[in-house]
Amino acid sequence: MRSYRTGQVGVASALLAAALFGASTPLAKLLLTKIEPWLLAALLYLGSGLGLYVARIVMRSKTPMLSRADWRWMLLAVLLGGIVAPVLLVFGLQGMTGSGASLLLNAEAVLTAVIAWIVFKENVDRRVAFGLVCIVAGSVVLGWGETGGGNWLSALAIVGACLGWGLDNNFTRKVALNDASFIAMVKGLVAGTTNLVIALALGAAFPPASAVGWAALLGFACYGVSLVLFIIGLRHLGTSRAGAYFAVAPFLGATLSVLLLGEPITASLIAAGALMAVGVWLHLSEQHGHLHEHEALSHTHSHSHGAGDDHHDHTHSEPLTQGVRHSHAHYHRPQTHSHPHVPDAHHAHTH
Repeated sequence: MRSYRTGQVGVASALLAAALFGASTPLAKLLLTKIEPWLLAALLYLGSGLGLYVARIVMRSKTPMLSRADWRWMLLAVLLGGIVAPVLLVFGLQGMTGSGASLLLNAEAVLTAVIAWIVFKENVDRRVAFGLVCIVAGSVVLGWGETGGGNWLSALAIVGACLGWGLDNNFTRKVALNDASFIAMVKGLVAGTTNLVIALALGAAFPPASAVGWAALLGFACYGVSLVLFIIGLRHLGTSRAGAYFAVAPFLGATLSVLLLGEPITASLIAAGALMAVGVWLHLSEQHGHLHEHEALSHTHSHSHGAGDDHHDHTHSEPLTQGVRHSHAHYHRPQTHSHPHVPDAHHAHTH
């Protein structure tokens, strides 16, 4: 049952990540009155990277050793999710309301899941697929009117951002067993610095110090901390399921837009909330278990040894207290067994 207990950690992490990221859209729209779009994208990610850098120093976190393959996946994720996607988002925000843009961001969950299922062959069952449909249907109910009659270029820019983040999520899944805060820090620093150089080269005027401070704080909380939590969700749930839970972020962003920007509470908002609640419940109540085979596997990641964990039964040269988390290269022997599980790093088998 350990896989499902760790799965609940993944659920909580993904939902909290969604709450933080959902808040970023209406708040970023408010900052667009003081900061030019490309520069805002840079400051959000720089705030994320610098904030996590300071946090890692305070916590005395060790720098993980990533393989060449890990760095390749990381760089692809930084390029698409850290540099391209946020720029498209802030440009799209210029032509749409905060609630409309927030809801359109549901395209990220759909694209993340489709890429995971088709390209990376992650398993999916009918319950999970229907849950995702319900979550996305909630955004369609609330956002169709505005998107249908609004600025299509802005809408396309936001969908383009969703595609970038959908690819980013799948690439990040490949390195999700590594230190989540390190991954998020690198993405923030590299993407933020790159976009800052581009924005200044294009003649962007630097905003007041107070606006820079708010952008950096927003980036740290809603991009940095959110990304760390989402990576933990990826680690425990797999890409499509973590992406489905993260799909509640647009609804939370739309609700905050109502509170901050004074947009009306409508019947469609209530209907959207109900649909998304059904979708999340379908995922929370998923029960997936069957006889499955594990091939031999060697990798490095943080883990602990405890009752019910058949995947980390290796020994150590020195005594280790049960339940203490530690990280080292370890070997998984081939085995065949049956228990409830989700498509985490140790259950990527086909069906």
